[in-house]
Amino acid sequence: MQIQRVSNPMYYDELRDAANQIRPHYQTYADWLAAMPPERIGHKRTEAEMLFHRVGITFAVYGEQDATERLIPFDIVPRIIPPEEWRLLERGLIQRVKTLNMFLHDVYHEQAVFQKGLIPREKVLNNSQYRSVMHGIDVPSNIYAHIAGIDLVRAGAGEFYVLEDNLRVPSGVSYVLENRKVMMRLFPELFATHPVAPVDHYPDLLLENLRAVAPQASSDPTVVLLTAGSFNSAYFEHTFLAQQMGIELVEGQDLFVRDGFVFMRTTRGPKQVDVIYRRIDDDFLDPKAFRPDSMLGVPGLLDVYRNGRVSLANAVGTGVADDKSIYPFVPSLIEFYLGEKPILNNVPTFDLGKKEELHYALAHLAELVVKEVHGSGGYGMLVGPSATASQRAEFRERILASPEKYIAQPTLALSTCPTYVESGIAPRHVDLRPFVLSGKSVTIVPGGLTRVALKEGSLVVNSSQGGGTKDTWVLEH
Repeated sequence: MQIQRVSNPMYYDELRDAANQIRPHYQTYADWLAAMPPERIGHKRTEAEMLFHRVGITFAVYGEQDATERLIPFDIVPRIIPPEEWRLLERGLIQRVKTLNMFLHDVYHEQAVFQKGLIPREKVLNNSQYRSVMHGIDVPSNIYAHIAGIDLVRAGAGEFYVLEDNLRVPSGVSYVLENRKVMMRLFPELFATHPVAPVDHYPDLLLENLRAVAPQASSDPTVVLLTAGSFNSAYFEHTFLAQQMGIELVEGQDLFVRDGFVFMRTTRGPKQVDVIYRRIDDDFLDPKAFRPDSMLGVPGLLDVYRNGRVSLANAVGTGVADDKSIYPFVPSLIEFYLGEKPILNNVPTFDLGKKEELHYALAHLAELVVKEVHGSGGYGMLVGPSATASQRAEFRERILASPEKYIAQPTLALSTCPTYVESGIAPRHVDLRPFVLSGKSVTIVPGGLTRVALKEGSLVVNSSQGGGTKDTWVLEH
């Protein structure tokens, strides 16, 4: 099957170099693909869809009435990353997550970052994700972000940039694992000819890290995964990870506080819980401490947590570090806490709360991507080049009403990967979300979730906006 040659110097082509030659790490795969009849590839794509339907890998889209759940599109052409590139990404990701954990410890303790003038105090303390109840509370090993999903994009001549930090309840790793299972089932011969680094040990690594941050009194800690229930958009992932780790999947009603500890209701009576991998937001964790109308959390949980008798992953108040208003400061935080230059750069970012940057952004809306600082999932944003004049005018009014709620960035020419589409195999824009685990050490399972914009020309890769996923291969040699 032939791969379409679309030469566009604006985009970094992951498959071909500037001379239109196949890059060395893709060569073996490209040769295999060229020998494959198009109808076989089409059959394999259909088989992949059947497998995902059978397993029930779905996600929910809030606000849609036609269907609450849908199958996430899966592309059978893998993204391949050579070992030297991965080693660079791994070092940069570990550096960044270490810094973010140090920043979180600092803002809830000494607050040296304010005293040195690196970040305006009000930028953090007035942030909706800052939790004053956490001030002075020590968490095990000073780890706040036990699981981090860092979104990377590749642009320009091929340099990787950090687009976004996700530290609250990052999702998507179940697709990483299931994508690999499906690829190994469909194309076992490819794994015999490619030294692809494994990813199936992620659940074991996650469980090991969760157990490592249990309260010190726990010699054989009990870990549970707290879900909001089947109506949550990532419920499949919650059930999948709990099953893979061999731990209980619980809802708020399954837990209760007694005598200063958290217990789980079981058929054999109450069982003490030591670590809660929570997949619900801070606001819903404890109706006594946060939203009193929450039916999802556990009354009294925060007091137990503050007294060090249960561990929460990720920690309460972690969201202040992944807010888009903090993002522009991360490079300087790396230098401040670690004394190192950032290995991975940020995307250039305009803070619209600053007059001169606001004026520039308003004058260049047609060239920029504007995002709400608390937004996620592709919502609450304006992609200037693809927006209509009326859309830009409407968004301009929203910015002027509350400029401090927005940042702006240049429209990145995201790199492209070969992707199976209706017309054959053609380039489509991609990003990458590796998952960084912090416990006894900071570790990363090779690769991550590659999301792909399936619509031609689209730069929005979010599944809620029509994007799909790919298996990500990191070559070991």
